[in-house]
Amino acid sequence: MAFAPSVSNSITVRLELPARATAVGELSAAVEKEGGMVTAVDIAESGAERLRTDLTIATWGEEHAKQIVEAMRTVRGVEIGKVSDRTFLMHLGGKLSVEPKTPIRNRDDLSMIYTPGVARVCQAIVDNPEDARRLTIKRNTVAVVTDGTAVLGMGDIGPLAAMPVMEGKAALFKRFADVDAFPIVLDTKDADEIVRIVKAISPGFAGINLEDISAPRCFYIERRLREELDIPVFHDDQHGTAIVVLAALRNALRVVNKQLADVKIVLSGAGAAGSAILRLLLLAGATHVVVSDVHGILHSERTDIARGDNANMAWIASQTNRAGLRGTVQDALVGADVFIGVSAGGILSGDDVATMATDSIVFAMANPQPEVDPVDAAEHATVVATGRSDFANQINNVLVFPGVFRGLIDAQSEHITDEMLLAAAIALSDVVGEDERNPTYIIPSVFNPRVSKAVAEAVEKAVRAHDEKND
Repeated sequence: MAFAPSVSNSITVRLELPARATAVGELSAAVEKEGGMVTAVDIAESGAERLRTDLTIATWGEEHAKQIVEAMRTVRGVEIGKVSDRTFLMHLGGKLSVEPKTPIRNRDDLSMIYTPGVARVCQAIVDNPEDARRLTIKRNTVAVVTDGTAVLGMGDIGPLAAMPVMEGKAALFKRFADVDAFPIVLDTKDADEIVRIVKAISPGFAGINLEDISAPRCFYIERRLREELDIPVFHDDQHGTAIVVLAALRNALRVVNKQLADVKIVLSGAGAAGSAILRLLLLAGATHVVVSDVHGILHSERTDIARGDNANMAWIASQTNRAGLRGTVQDALVGADVFIGVSAGGILSGDDVATMATDSIVFAMANPQPEVDPVDAAEHATVVATGRSDFANQINNVLVFPGVFRGLIDAQSEHITDEMLLAAAIALSDVVGEDERNPTYIIPSVFNPRVSKAVAEAVEKAVRAHDEKND
C-alpha cells in the first residue's frame, strides 16, 4: 500500500540559492521527482544576487528526507544549510509546561498563595475533604497513566519512550476540553504494583486515564482501580475506541439504511479494544457479531478457549457467533454487513470485501497499515473508515476522551458505567446532522467545536441520572 508524503514526516530546509527566476521552480521539481511535496516556501532574507529561503517539504520518512536533500544539492548554485525535522522540533523540551493561575507580585500574594495563608485552606480540607475538589487542582486534573507496554503501533517500548505520547494526550485534553492532564509513566509491568501506585497518587486527581497498557493486564488493572478508587477510571484504548466506533457505525448504518439489530458484524481483534467494542455494541442492540483473532473465529469449542486459558476470550465466545461459524476471518466475512478491524494490517484484500453483503461497511483501523487497503475496500463497500488522517472517515479517540472526562469532572463523578459510554457514543454520532451525512462523512472532525461539548453534556447527564437512580 502506497501512502502520500505526510506532514508528520516533514522537514524544513534552510538554503541559499541564486536570485534567478527559475531557481525555486527547479528546487520544487527536484523535490517532486524524488516523491516529496513542497508545502511552503518562505524567503528569510533577500539580496541582489542570492536568496536565503526556508523550504518545507512533506516526506515519507527519514531516509526519504535524506534522498530529497541530496537531490536538492544538485540544483545549480544551491547551498544547503540546516535541515530540521518539524515533528522533533515540536517535541523539543516536551510539549507541556506548568504555570501558576495567580501572579505572585508581592509579599501579600506570597502570604496568601503560600505560608501562612495556605494553612487555612489546608485546614478547610481537613474539616471537609470534599473541599479538595473546590480548592485544589483536583477539580480539573486527570492522570494519564501508562507502563509503555502497548504504545500506538510500536508495542512494548517502555515508559521513557512512551512519554511523548502521554504528553500529546495531555495536550489534547487541554485543547479540546480544557482539562488539565498530566503524564504519569511507570517503570514497572507488575499489575498489582501499578494498581498500588495509581491508588497512592489518586488523591490529587479527578480521574484516571489508563493508556497503552497491554492486554490482558489492562483488564485486571482497570477492574481493580474501579473497585478501589472513588474517582472514574477510563481505559482509552478500550472505551474511547469503543465509543467512537459505535458513533461512526450508527451513522454508517443510517447511510446504508440498515439497523444495528439486524446486521451481521465481523470484529477482527479480541484484545482490549475489540473486547470493549463488543461490549458496547451488545449494549447498543447488536445481536449478530462474530469475533476473530490471529487463530481464527472465536467459539466455545476452540481448544484454547475450551481449556479456559483466558476468561475474556471465553466471555467473548459465549456472547457471539450465534451461527456457530468456524474458520478464518475471511470465512466469517462472507455475507457480513459490517467489518470492524482492530487487529493487524494487510489481513484482507478487496476480493474478501467483495464477499460481503450489498452496501457493506468496512472500518479498517489498524495503524499505520489498515487491515485492508481503503482504496481496494471502497471498490466494494459503500462506507469505508480507517484510523488514519489521510483518508475520509478517520476514527480517532481524540473525538471522545476529552469530552468524556469533561462530563465526568463537571458531574463530580466517582465512577464510570457502560451507560455513560453509550450516551457519549450517541451524542457524538448525532453531531453529524442528517443533511451532512454521506458515505465519506460519518464522523465529525476533531476540530468541530460541537464535539467535546456534546459528549461532555451527554456524559454529565448520564452521571446525574445514575446518581439519582442510586441515591
